[in-house]
Amino acid sequence: MVPPTEAAPRPARKRKTRGEGQWALGYREPLNANERSKKDDNPLNVRQRIETIYAHGGFDSIDPADLRGRFRWWGLYTQRAPGIPGARTGTIEPEELDDRYFMLRVRIDGGALTTEQLRTIGEISQTYARDTADITDRQNVQLHWVRVEDVPTIWQKLESVGLSTTEACGDCPRVVLGSPVAGIAADEIIDATPAIEEITEKFIGDRSLSNLPRKFKSAISGSPRWDTVPEINDISLVGVEHPEHGPGFDLWVGGGLSTNPKLAVRLGAWVPLGEVAEVWHAVVQIFRDYGYRRLRHRARLKFLLNDWGPEKFRQVLEDEYLGRKLTDGPAPETPTGARDHIGVHPQVDGNFYVGVKSEAGRVSGSTLMEVAKAAERAGSRRVRTTVEQNLLVLDVAQSEVDGLVSDLAELGLQADPSPWRRSVIACTGIEFCKLAIVETKQRAIALVHDLEKRLADIQGDIADPVTINLNGCPNACARTQVADIGLKGQMVPDGDGNPVEGFQVHLGGGLGIDAGFGRKIRGHKVTSAELGDYVERLVRHYLEQRGEGERFAQWVARADEDDLK
Repeated sequence: MVPPTEAAPRPARKRKTRGEGQWALGYREPLNANERSKKDDNPLNVRQRIETIYAHGGFDSIDPADLRGRFRWWGLYTQRAPGIPGARTGTIEPEELDDRYFMLRVRIDGGALTTEQLRTIGEISQTYARDTADITDRQNVQLHWVRVEDVPTIWQKLESVGLSTTEACGDCPRVVLGSPVAGIAADEIIDATPAIEEITEKFIGDRSLSNLPRKFKSAISGSPRWDTVPEINDISLVGVEHPEHGPGFDLWVGGGLSTNPKLAVRLGAWVPLGEVAEVWHAVVQIFRDYGYRRLRHRARLKFLLNDWGPEKFRQVLEDEYLGRKLTDGPAPETPTGARDHIGVHPQVDGNFYVGVKSEAGRVSGSTLMEVAKAAERAGSRRVRTTVEQNLLVLDVAQSEVDGLVSDLAELGLQADPSPWRRSVIACTGIEFCKLAIVETKQRAIALVHDLEKRLADIQGDIADPVTINLNGCPNACARTQVADIGLKGQMVPDGDGNPVEGFQVHLGGGLGIDAGFGRKIRGHKVTSAELGDYVERLVRHYLEQRGEGERFAQWVARADEDDLK
C-alpha cells in the first residue's frame, strides 16, 4: 500500500510523434495553406477558369487562390510590380508585390525544339510579351509582360506546334531535362529520347501526379558528359554501360539546392531504356505518398531520402511500387571535360552541331526568330536549349558551318566566347521575380563585358572557364552553391554603412570531379558596384597561386581567406 503522504509514480507518458504529412502513413489532413489549396481543387482545373472567366474579366476577376497558387500548374507567375526595392522583398503583402502581368514558362522537355517551334515562341514573344524571352537553366523559355486576356490564344499557338505550358511550374513533375545532343553525339552511351517522350506523353498532366508535396525535377541523359546536372535533381538517370546487359541508366535520387543543398545519391540500380518511364513513375509516386507535407520547407524528396537512406528508398521502390527487384549496376565514370557543348562539333552522321552562348540567358523573341531563320538557311530544322542557358543548332553540313556561326554571332550568340561569357549564368532577378532582392540579368551581362576588358591580358591562361553564377535570392535557381564563384543576392552595407544591392559569396563549388558546395567566407559580402573589382582580384590571385593543372575549386579549398576576399 502506498503511504498517504506519497504519490504513486505515474507511468511515463509516451510522447506522440508528430506526423510529417505523409499520405502513405495516414496523414492526409491539410497541413498548410498550399496543401489546403490543392485539396480544395485540383490545380489543373484552373485552365478552364482562365479560358472562360479570367481571360474575359481581366486581372481583377482572378480569384487570389488561383492567382498565387494554381496558375503555376499552367506555367504562370505574376511578375514583380515595378519600383519595389529589394529591401522590401518578403516584408510586404503578396498583393503589393503582384504586377498585373505574368511570366509564362514554355515547357521544353529534353530541350528539343524544331525551328518551327522556336519561330512560334518568337512570334508569341513579339506579339504578346513585349519581345522578351529568357532561356532558363532548366532548358525552358520564359516570356514576360503577358496579360491573362492573351493566355488562351498563346496556348492555342503553342499547342498547334506541339508545345505547352502544362505543369511548367507548381507542385508537380516539372520539365524533364535531357541531353541537347541526344541521338547525334559520337560519344553518347545511349539515346534517352524515347524515355523522355514516353514520360511526357503518359504522365505530364496526369491528375494522379498533379498534387505532389512540392516541385519534382527530373534529368535523363545518356551522355557521358553529364550534361543535365544530374547531381542536383530529384531523380536522375545517368547513362552507363553494364558489363553484362549493355547500355542503360544509373538511378540517382534526392538531389537539390535552395537553402538546404544536397547532392543526389546513387541507388546502385541499373535501368534499361524500356523501363525508365516505369521507374521514373514509381519514384514520383513515392514522393507523392511518402513526401513530407506538414512543413513547406521540408517538402522535397531530398529530405525523405536523407531520413530513409538509399537502401530503404530502393527497398520501398522495389517492394511497394515496382513489385520486382532492380538490377544492380556500376557507377558511371565521372566526366572531367566541359559539359556545355559550346563550339562546333561532329555528329555521328557526318553533319555538325553548333553550340552558341547567350548572355546569361537573355535573348528576345526577335532573336529566337532570327535563330530559326539562320538554322533553316543552313539546312537545319532542329534546335536545342541547354542547362547553361545556351542554344545548339543541329544537323549542319560542314559547308554551312562558317556561315551559320557568322549569322549567330551577329545575333550576339557566340560559338567561341571568352571564358567569362561562356561561364556566366543568372536567374531572373528583381526585374521580374517577386522573391528576388537584387538585379541579376543585366548585372551579369555588364559583368561579362567588364571582365572581358579587365582580364583580356590573361584570357589565354584560363584553360577551364571559372563559372560565375548570379542569383537574386537564397533559392539558388542559378545554382550558386555549385559554381566556382556563386553570388547570392542580398542587401549589404556600402562603405558608409548604407544598405545597397550586393551578394554573399560562395567559392569553389562544383559538380562532377569537384562535386561539392561552395565555401562561404566569414562575413564577406560584395556590393554590386564592387563586383568587377572583386572577381578580377580573385581570378588574378588564382592564376598567381595555382599549381600545375590545379582547378579553381581545388585552389579555393586550400587558399588563405585573405586571398579570397
